[in-house]
Amino acid sequence: MLLTTIFATLVGTVAAKDSRTFAVLHHYGKGPLTTCRADPVVSPGVPSAHLHTVMGASNFGLNATGESLRQSRCTTAKPKADLSAYWFPTLFFKDPKDGHFEQVKLFYMNVYYFFEATNDKIQAFPVGLQMVSGNAMLRTAPSTTGNQNLDPSKGPVQPAQITCPRGNFNPPSWPVGSDGSMAGIGDSNNKGSGIGFPFQDCDGYASPMRADLHFPSCYNPAAGLTNYKTNMAWPTDAGNGKHDCPKGWIHTPHIFYEVYWDTHALLPRFKDLIGKESPFVFANGDVTGYSNHGDFIAGWDEKALQQIIDNCDAGDAGMDKCPGLIGGLNDDSTSCNIECPVVETTSGNLDKLPGNNPLAGWKYGTASTAPKPVDVPAAQVPAAAPSTSSTSSTKAATTSKTAPSPSTTLVPVVKAASSSVAAPVMPKPTTSAAAQMPAPKPPVAKSSSKTTTVVNTVTLWKTTTVYGGGATATAPAAAPSATNAVAGFKYAGCFKDGQARVLDGEIRPNLGKISNTACVTYCSSKGFSIAGTEYGGQCYCGSKLKSSEKLAESACNMTCEGAAGEKCGGGWALSVYAKDTTALTKRHAHNHLDHHRRGPSARRR
Repeated sequence: MLLTTIFATLVGTVAAKDSRTFAVLHHYGKGPLTTCRADPVVSPGVPSAHLHTVMGASNFGLNATGESLRQSRCTTAKPKADLSAYWFPTLFFKDPKDGHFEQVKLFYMNVYYFFEATNDKIQAFPVGLQMVSGNAMLRTAPSTTGNQNLDPSKGPVQPAQITCPRGNFNPPSWPVGSDGSMAGIGDSNNKGSGIGFPFQDCDGYASPMRADLHFPSCYNPAAGLTNYKTNMAWPTDAGNGKHDCPKGWIHTPHIFYEVYWDTHALLPRFKDLIGKESPFVFANGDVTGYSNHGDFIAGWDEKALQQIIDNCDAGDAGMDKCPGLIGGLNDDSTSCNIECPVVETTSGNLDKLPGNNPLAGWKYGTASTAPKPVDVPAAQVPAAAPSTSSTSSTKAATTSKTAPSPSTTLVPVVKAASSSVAAPVMPKPTTSAAAQMPAPKPPVAKSSSKTTTVVNTVTLWKTTTVYGGGATATAPAAAPSATNAVAGFKYAGCFKDGQARVLDGEIRPNLGKISNTACVTYCSSKGFSIAGTEYGGQCYCGSKLKSSEKLAESACNMTCEGAAGEKCGGGWALSVYAKDTTALTKRHAHNHLDHHRRGPSARRR
């Protein structure tokens, strides 16, 4: 008993930290991972109510989990060991001249990992931990001051702020004496920060307007990894400058989002509003900025993160400078980007915000929560497929499920509309802080099952919102026997697909929950001689397999939504069935040989 007590005391002494250490997680590449109306924490399986800008691992999707993120082939984070997902509301500019909306370019994002002074042992995030900070529903000031507060013993926690770096703070960024009802409120301790969007131009060097968000760092294992509304809490003052978690809880790193938006570049278009109002609006329709919020799913290699916690104090220099970093670093010359599983027009000049979120707050009305979006039209398309611009070799996986039946016309889509924007790495400015509490689940529009299928088209109409997804990746099943017939078709193998689609006779007909039998039967009824299933829930028809190559059966590893004992392709991998598999194989062999004969220069054309 004595030895046990002594050992516990020694462990506690080693674990305790007398001062804060930290390291900043930097991102690399061309723009965010994706810009997408998806939120696998708050709205799993369906499009989220508003648009998010996403950083992190390539398996982000409508149903992303920590385990699926760990199978990602790349990440925007510089350390390869971090396959987490980080996301936050996209910022829009409302043009004062004609009222249209356009995305504000993401300048860059930093994620601070703070390892606080504490009597606890700080432990790595468990894989799959889900966190939300901030309140997406706020349209009124959460406090009578613009000051940040992360200590519950000192009053209501206020972890979200907007920071406005400027060369001169005269006049102030937030109106003096504002009570928050018609303008934001400045931080009495920091002229550069406050709550709500500022009414001045943020012209600091390499530091335009910034959304700041802190996350709590006490995890309650009894609540569970995915219970984002109750599984996290803020550490409390334990004296001597330390903050501890409740007994039995796990003290994790304290993360802090710094999200820089290139607002200064738009100054010529809103200079007449300076000092009067802000032209910016979050994607949820919030014109105040009070609803600054963000989500996180942990996908770290826990051993690698623990090594950083225990040994690194790289500070602003970056986590990539930590000694003994496990897993190595990503190549800055590459980029990790994916297409959004919700295919809709989100860039350019928009008449409405994606998801049709109405404007609310200040002159638009002071309800504490935003009205329900007027309309969330939808139609089914594939889950996001990663781009091929990164050299990372981690195996890809998709975790999205099929969306509800749409109420609008189904538009077969070959490629999602791109909304990525460049985010150059810039000099690191001075830090400030902020964030908010978990948001309620946003409403999701209900839809009917009446649809119209448009055949042989790859056109994305501007007014059409389309969404959908594949099924959760599972361990590879045994390959179907080539002698097994499905509605007169035989299994030909697992074949590589691509954005141009190797089967383009009919793309993703609306068949409900997909099985190989359902897909083959449909394609056969339409006169096609080849059918293919993909992502566990998509069907493709054609009479020719164009420019494809055969893959290992392990690439077709996703369980069919409509048949638990079958596999229906994988990520960019088709389970192919054909009336004449012999002719299919010969044609494929000829194309594959010709592909190599032409040489690299010809293949690039």
